Order: sequence, then structure tokens, then C-alpha cells
Amino acid sequence: MEVELTPDQIAFVRRAVESGRLHNEEEAVQEALALWEDRERQRVEFLAALDHSRASLARGEDREITQESMQALAAEVKERGRARLIAQLANTRRWRIA
Repeated sequence: MEVELTPDQIAFVRRAVESGRLHNEEEAVQEALALWEDRERQRVEFLAALDHSRASLARGEDREITQESMQALAAEVKERGRARLIAQLANTRRWRIA
């Protein structure tokens, strides 16, 4: 397979090789393909999550968000945070026996 790069791409690869960032041109292509593969994996995962969410909504598993439900969620989060802080403080206290 032959691939033609633009002059800017060639210069970009050369700078990476000259700076020691990459060992050779082939490594640049390999890294580019690895990044592309990773991006495509993330895209597929996102689309799967989107499909799952749409199916969940279609089954009526949605949740109505109101000002009251948001306030309740905030209160729950604060309470969990306070409980965690109290547990951490209880575990870190040092007791001195006089």
C-alpha cells in the first residue's frame, strides 16, 4: 500500500523523527493508526451507550427531572458527603491516654 502525504504532513513526521519523538516514519504511521483505532473504539462505545439510552427511554425507564427532584438529589449527595467526612474523621482521630 502506498500513501501520499501532504508536504505539511511530511514535515511534521520529519520533525518528530529529528527530535527523537519517533524512531522512523513507519512508527509515525503506526501511532496514527493506533490513535485512529482508539477513537473508533470510543465512537462505537458511545453509539452503543446512546442506543442503550434510547431503548431505555422507549421502555419508559426515563426519569422526570424537576426542581424538587434536583433538590432531593442535592440533599442526598450532601448527606452522603457528610457521612463520609464523619467516617474519615473518626478513623483519623488519635486518642491520648493521660
